[in-house]
Amino acid sequence: MYTRFFGLKHEPFSLAPDPRYLYMSKRHREALAHLLYGVGGGGGFVLLSGEIGAGKTTVCRCFLEQIPKRCNVAYIFNPKLTVLELVKSVCDEFHIPTPKVRGATVKNYVDALNDFLLRTHAVGQNNVLIIDEAQQLSPEVLEQLRLLTNLETNERKLLQIVLIGQPELRTMLERPDLEQLAQRVIARFHLKALSAKETEHYIRHRLSVAGMTRAIPFDRNALQRIHEIARGVPRRINLLCDRVMLGAYAHGKHTIDRAMVEKAGREVFGKMPTSTPPDGMPGVRSTGLGIVIGAGLAVAALAAFVFFDGWRNGNPAPVVVAGPAPIAASAAASSSASANASAALGAAQASAAASTPARPGGASAAAPTHADSPAAPGHARATNASARRASSTPAAAPH
Repeated sequence: MYTRFFGLKHEPFSLAPDPRYLYMSKRHREALAHLLYGVGGGGGFVLLSGEIGAGKTTVCRCFLEQIPKRCNVAYIFNPKLTVLELVKSVCDEFHIPTPKVRGATVKNYVDALNDFLLRTHAVGQNNVLIIDEAQQLSPEVLEQLRLLTNLETNERKLLQIVLIGQPELRTMLERPDLEQLAQRVIARFHLKALSAKETEHYIRHRLSVAGMTRAIPFDRNALQRIHEIARGVPRRINLLCDRVMLGAYAHGKHTIDRAMVEKAGREVFGKMPTSTPPDGMPGVRSTGLGIVIGAGLAVAALAAFVFFDGWRNGNPAPVVVAGPAPIAASAAASSSASANASAALGAAQASAAASTPARPGGASAAAPTHADSPAAPGHARATNASARRASSTPAAAPH
């Protein structure tokens, strides 16, 4: 719909796995090289994994275009099958005549497949079985695939199997009961998402293949936001770019900015990821939290000092325990609270020193005796009471 508006000949962001639009990033080139190596590597298994929409199927289609002519290919894209259904599907894909036996078993189909592999090897042909969405294979089916690779000559195996699937496939092959199959994987590659720079190159590549000869309609901020929303996954990039270009066409705009990408992202994906926060933010939050904790400890020390001083003088003061300061308190408020707590502590110490009665003879009462220690609280209260009575009784006139 918008192709002529933007000067294009074809739809640039179709979801069809068209090999013409394959953007050969470094990762995609390595993935294709692993598949081609598997064809000439003498048999066994080749494993290609990747996230959903990372471009695995498109790489596989490109691989099929480059496969040697003297190579027979069987492609299974719906592997949620039983063992019997699988071997029957393999025979169908290789155009092997099915057994004419009523109620044919797995052995009947495997025998027909082995006969086909031997005949094609005798005339110099290779045979490749490609299974897409291989993470859906059951352990029983995977074990049957391993048994299919047992047919071999002195130089090579007669059947090469390519497994393409999501990351769960790699986890499956780590199971102890599939160790024999895992040891037959001669090449494996995991296709990761695109970087921000590769996302921009990917968009430019698809627009160029579709026939665009002028500057692309996306500004730099829009390209950056596309990468953030799509997370570098090609299929998500296609969905988002297709929708935002349709919206630009509907509003008659030839330039696409960040706000238009945001709107299209909400329409396609709903909830979207936000931009990555600055690296300095966690450190600032940690510093503020440390100051708040320090202020809280200072207040607790002040409360303990006041309580102990009142208890020593026989007049304990009530202590009110405050709740913890909010974690989100700012660093400036926390520093102020810490300073106020320190000042209050100093004032309490000075007040306690001034209110302590002097002992006879001018000796200071600040130094505690054994009667002042917490081990004898009753004795301490009796001594303080006697001192108060003595101070309130008039002194006797001298004789």
